[in-house]
Amino acid sequence: MLAIMSVAVGVALLTFGADLLVRGATTLALRLGISPLVIGLTVVALGTSLPEVAVSANAAVAGQGSVALGNVIGSNIFNVLIVLGVAALVRPLVVDRQLIRFDVPVMIAASALVPIVAYDQLIGMADGFALAALGGLYAGVLFVLVKRPGARWGHDPVGGKGGTLRNLVLVAAGAALLVVGARLLVSGATAIATALGATQLVIGLTVVAAGTSLPELATSLAALRRGQRELAVGNVIGSNVFNVFFVLGLAGVLAPDGIPVPSGVMTFDLPIMIGATLACLPIFFTGWSVSRAEGAVFVLFYVAYVTYLFFHLSNHAAEHAIRSAILYFAGPLTLTTLVLSAGREWSAKRRSDPAA
Repeated sequence: MLAIMSVAVGVALLTFGADLLVRGATTLALRLGISPLVIGLTVVALGTSLPEVAVSANAAVAGQGSVALGNVIGSNIFNVLIVLGVAALVRPLVVDRQLIRFDVPVMIAASALVPIVAYDQLIGMADGFALAALGGLYAGVLFVLVKRPGARWGHDPVGGKGGTLRNLVLVAAGAALLVVGARLLVSGATAIATALGATQLVIGLTVVAAGTSLPELATSLAALRRGQRELAVGNVIGSNVFNVFFVLGLAGVLAPDGIPVPSGVMTFDLPIMIGATLACLPIFFTGWSVSRAEGAVFVLFYVAYVTYLFFHLSNHAAEHAIRSAILYFAGPLTLTTLVLSAGREWSAKRRSDPAA
């Protein structure tokens, strides 16, 4: 009963905190002449990733590297397939071209970097420092691009309302509520999952990842209600980059014996994470947006992924069939279809607007 109450209170705090964070951050950004896209990639992405930081850091120090690793991988999968998917189902999303040219490629590169640093099936202190350094480089480049004269994504013609101090308080309060809410939700959900016999890795990939990613979902939906569709997309992209570089990097630094990476993660969960991020590029190309149909595809893929984890946990006979179907049929077929569709869309745009 206590675990269920913890989950319920956590969800309520996440929802309220997300609304405060979006309200304060977007208004502050507009007052400072920064576009909602940039604030989504930075302040909001950082704020909604604080639960991942707290959970992965605590897990790493406690020697629960599987939880820290599963949290990052599962959160990034959840962010793309559920947060973007559900948000697009609610309202088709607008994608800024700067995301296509810079931030989405960075997200894809960051995802592809994880199996490289984990080639020896261990993410140690040196790997963690390297990831954090790359995160700092990304933040620096983003800052330079925003400050560059004539940068089209650094300004917004609409002014914000409310005092700067008030909006800073809203951002801080929202972020704090997100952290507390995520902690309550994760502790309650983890207790329930443990009672059902789930492993630390599966808990990290599902319950903990979904719990710590609920701020991203709540924030993106709150942004949609306020008409900030670019913030909803920027929040997901920025959070995924932050999770790999800073959250996983910090966990690698803090883990006493490093973070072990099981072979099953290398051959299934990491390819799913990379495939989800790769799917963003061709989808975003098709009209610079994410349609409801594309959002539905994302959600269906997440359902298939969680279904496999459920069958894996219960040693069901269908486990290997589902795994093979996802890795060798559904995933490649969907990516190929998206790439071909994006290619046709890009060719049509080039013919109609050579300067695009």
